Amino acid sequence: MPLKQSKNKHLSWLVLFSSTGTLVCCALPILLVSLGMGATVASLVSQFPILITLSENKAGVFIFSGLLLLISIWTLYRPGRSCPSAPDLSRLCQKSQQWNQRILWLSIIIWSIGFYAAFLALPLQIWIDQSS
Repeated sequence: MPLKQSKNKHLSWLVLFSSTGTLVCCALPILLVSLGMGATVASLVSQFPILITLSENKAGVFIFSGLLLLISIWTLYRPGRSCPSAPDLSRLCQKSQQWNQRILWLSIIIWSIGFYAAFLALPLQIWIDQSS
């Protein structure tokens, strides 16, 4: 695998894990508490204290992972991107691009869910409660 494709593959996995981190730090605890599983959240926080640090710095976590998403989007959809002309390499390149795109869109969905849970869910609920 050429070095350039390897870097794109590594970037895609980094983006997936960083966006999953936003889900774990912010959306999962909110979901569990909403479902009445506050003890589970307390247990998770006691086992993984890094969750406290991530949630205290959620704006930075989301900015960092959002920037990684933008970089990944640019590397996958930039102009002038092409695959080699050799049939075997071309097939591998196209398959790699398909997987990178799937991972990217999964990452965007995960990031969006985390963003909604971390920044929009509570203000929307408060606004709805005030307007009724």
